[in-house]
Amino acid sequence: MVREIDAQTFLNMVRAGAQRLDRNVERVNALNVFPVPDGDTGTNMNLTLTSGLKEMEDKARSSNHAGELAEALSKGLLMGARGNSGVILSQLFRGFGKGVSDKAELTAREFAHGLKRGTETAYKAVIKPVEGTVLTVAREAAEKGVKMSRRTDDLAELMETVLTEARAALERTPEQLPVLAQANVVDAGGQGLVTIYEGFLAALTGEDIPESAESSGKSSPDLDLLGEIAHERNAQAHFETGDIEHGYCTEFIVRLDPDKLDKNPFSEESFREDMGQYGDSLLVVSDEDLVKVHIHAEHPGDTLTYAQRYGDLTRIKIDNMREQHTSIVEREKRTSPEAPAAVEKPAETQPYGIVAVAVGDGVSEIFKSLGVDVVIQGGQTMNPSTEELVKAVKQIPAEHVFVLPNNKNIILTAEQVKALVDVPVTVLPTRTIPQGLAALLSFNAEEEAAVNRERMMESVRGVISGEVTYAIRDSQYDGKTIDQGDFLGIREGKIIKTGKDLMKTSRELLADMLEEDADVVTVLYGEDVTEEQVKALRDFLDKEYPGVECEIHYGGQPLYYFFFSVE
Repeated sequence: MVREIDAQTFLNMVRAGAQRLDRNVERVNALNVFPVPDGDTGTNMNLTLTSGLKEMEDKARSSNHAGELAEALSKGLLMGARGNSGVILSQLFRGFGKGVSDKAELTAREFAHGLKRGTETAYKAVIKPVEGTVLTVAREAAEKGVKMSRRTDDLAELMETVLTEARAALERTPEQLPVLAQANVVDAGGQGLVTIYEGFLAALTGEDIPESAESSGKSSPDLDLLGEIAHERNAQAHFETGDIEHGYCTEFIVRLDPDKLDKNPFSEESFREDMGQYGDSLLVVSDEDLVKVHIHAEHPGDTLTYAQRYGDLTRIKIDNMREQHTSIVEREKRTSPEAPAAVEKPAETQPYGIVAVAVGDGVSEIFKSLGVDVVIQGGQTMNPSTEELVKAVKQIPAEHVFVLPNNKNIILTAEQVKALVDVPVTVLPTRTIPQGLAALLSFNAEEEAAVNRERMMESVRGVISGEVTYAIRDSQYDGKTIDQGDFLGIREGKIIKTGKDLMKTSRELLADMLEEDADVVTVLYGEDVTEEQVKALRDFLDKEYPGVECEIHYGGQPLYYFFFSVE
């Protein structure tokens, strides 16, 4: 019987979980609904957990306190988080770490309640939690664990119950997400978490725990739908000027003051709930010393007065959104969308910096030519970590930094950067390379950040994105049979064309994208495309669409033969 988890035991559990996940990376990666190289859930979770384990092992050299090791694990996970699955994993253990931070050893009840607090933190970290994902698996397993902790003090028995329920919840995910049921798969992120829990139990019992069954080929959508939970609407979402109920975009940081906290103990949940009475579009992120706040309020002074109960205020920024909206409308009337705004940078500190994620040397050069300060290589098969994005932001001497993820699986990771740097960061939820390029063409360094964001997102919404790649395995999608090696034409993330011939599939995709009012088509061709294929595509466009301006550039991207953009 295991009655307590001390620091060494906890470290062994995380090591075992990381080792088991590492052995099963390819298995989790293979659990994809869509037959395209998209996200690498297993790789992302593995890299994230490896980062957390390293931080934990470093802490273990100077501490024999389980709670302190849990906090170190949380920090390492956050800094190493890659992709949506990695960010969700980091939030699960962030909540766990906060729940047990003061415990030198963990009892069954404390461990179970730590898991439950982790799920609460993870749910709060997303705007629209999607059931049938790793969130569901974690929550249902934790709830069962809390109930079991009332009946046993044996942590091995408790962990066995948690794992059993996690496996059962994983099997139920297709009942909750139609896309999973259609493909007869379970959730990949959930499978990754089950694998980690199997390691936890093995460390507690000293026995080899059988891996969860393949369950008749079931696997995962790689959390594609969780890409939607990133903050896609911020201070300047669409509205009519007269419809703005809360007119001031208010941002500030509270430096928590111990003396004030004696009178007013701080709770992020209570703070968020109380602050919500003053407006909408509220975002509250806190750590041990700081609270970052964003809110649309009609009386911003009230929000500042309330926040001063907990500490001193800094980095206060209040924008009149009614004036901004009027300015946007007037400016767009006199500004040609075809003329990219010039980006002027001072010799030293500049008003803005831009970080973009891209894949391919040609694509990277194009981003740099449009004013991007730092290009991080990454994309579908290798998502950059939170730490890489943080380093990129910090190396730019700017007062405000824009981040363009250019991939749906990187958006949530990019959102984590806001709480880890000292400068304001705006994350544009760009999901494709063409969207990122369109956003850059609307950037103007002389405008305020909120105005820039609105203009850039307006350009993003005006672009149709397409990609041509190939299937990495046999599969079924939307009633179609897809064979390994088939070429896939993807429009806005949905497979609409398949075929055995690359150029035929590419032409069919372009024909679908080129609607009657199309003016410009941009083509970025990949590293495996020949000059003859480029010429053939140009001849096709010139012949079939003579009235559409065509731009073709070398992108050099792997895996994707073509990126298409239609405006």
